[in-house]
Amino acid sequence: MSPYQKKEASSTSFIRMGLFAAILGVLFTVYNTFTGGKTEIPSVPPLEPREQHTTTQDSPNAEDEDTDAGDFLPTSTYGEIVKHRFYTLSYSEEDEQAEWVAYVLSKARLEKPWVDRPDQFVADPAVSTGSANWYDYKGSGYDRGHLASAADMAFSETAINESFFMSNMSPQARDFNKGIWKELEELARDWAKKNKKLYVVSGPILGDGGKGKLAKTHITIPNAYYKVLLDYTEPELKAIAFIVPNEVSYDPLFKYAVSIDEVEKQTGIDFFPNLLSRSEQKDLEGQLNIDLWPFNKKKFDLRVNQWNKD
Repeated sequence: MSPYQKKEASSTSFIRMGLFAAILGVLFTVYNTFTGGKTEIPSVPPLEPREQHTTTQDSPNAEDEDTDAGDFLPTSTYGEIVKHRFYTLSYSEEDEQAEWVAYVLSKARLEKPWVDRPDQFVADPAVSTGSANWYDYKGSGYDRGHLASAADMAFSETAINESFFMSNMSPQARDFNKGIWKELEELARDWAKKNKKLYVVSGPILGDGGKGKLAKTHITIPNAYYKVLLDYTEPELKAIAFIVPNEVSYDPLFKYAVSIDEVEKQTGIDFFPNLLSRSEQKDLEGQLNIDLWPFNKKKFDLRVNQWNKD
């Protein structure tokens, strides 16, 4: 081997030895880091566990002051009372809808964060004869109108899911559902916030066969709907009711205000028989004083100028 070749081989060996020493150094540092050697790295605190969000229906005491005791329920004309966790209904098989739904509407519930709407209508498994199905309304020109408002039930996932049972739906004219019925629902929530808690009963007027049936179904199209509101908190007990035709309206909502007695006359339902004494029934159900229930001109204007046209 020539002196030049020897020198080149010697240089190559030296480079290889240097690389090998560098690799050993790196490995030694890593070894010390993971085995408690002298080489140290800054300590990192452990990650905090993710916050757990529990919906109100999962907590047994979450609704304690608003648990529906059932003593405010109306009488049932058709005999089948179905109790869900956050509302109760009386089901009419011949009309394939509830004759009434009843529930508590409270300030405490309304001030909770709203959960998302499921927008999935499902048959009610608790109706013994079977409820209507979502597709029964398809192409009918009528909305699946909530009797217990979805927004009233938006305080928990269980409550809002229950509100999408088909037993809680009734055929509502689109301009009625998105117009005056919506205004009444929003106004009821305003009154519940002001008065702390209301007992609410809503339902269709089903007498005289209504407007007929949805095509190829047994679902009656109501002529009108009612809503009964009772403030049963001291010192001033008060009540108001509404009967609203199932059609678009440009009239102020207070024009449809009636006494509870009038709703009883048109439906055959006895409201609050186990809650109110005879004297209270006479005072509260036979009278109507709209001055105790402030109406909202802005909501009326919004309905007439926008909701009725959407």
